[in-house]
Amino acid sequence: MPDMLVKLYDLPEQETLKRQLAASGIKIVRALAPQKHLVTEWVRTKFQRQWADECEVTYSRVPVSTFIAVHNGEIVGFACYDSICKGYFGPTGVDESMRGKGVGKALMLACLHAMAAEGYGYAVIGAAGPVDFYKKTVGAIEIPDSSPGIYGAMIGR
Repeated sequence: MPDMLVKLYDLPEQETLKRQLAASGIKIVRALAPQKHLVTEWVRTKFQRQWADECEVTYSRVPVSTFIAVHNGEIVGFACYDSICKGYFGPTGVDESMRGKGVGKALMLACLHAMAAEGYGYAVIGAAGPVDFYKKTVGAIEIPDSSPGIYGAMIGR
């Protein structure tokens, strides 16, 4: 999967989608330090250990660079930035029961807007899975010769 590049100075607005989700009981919030064990365990259970490890790294930052989606007091999605490398978006995932509702898009936009607010001009989406989604949603472009990218150095793959 290729890496992709996103212009953070030309992002779609996020407030309309966040309000729509809130009206259906889904809140997008920045994760808090006391939630670390809950969030990382949820990611490990729903997705994979490596993503939980990356998520855990984001708790060493202030503010934490993970956003979560919460519905009825339960985590239903997450998205991270500045995890594997500075300037990288991901990993991100949404519970199967919540897919197709805009939760993933809202989580991604929360992260990308936070990165822009922190002074980043661009973000890299590492090993982008849904390439067409990223192209359509935030105008991401594929970075030539970027696969396997930073993840190629991982052991135990």
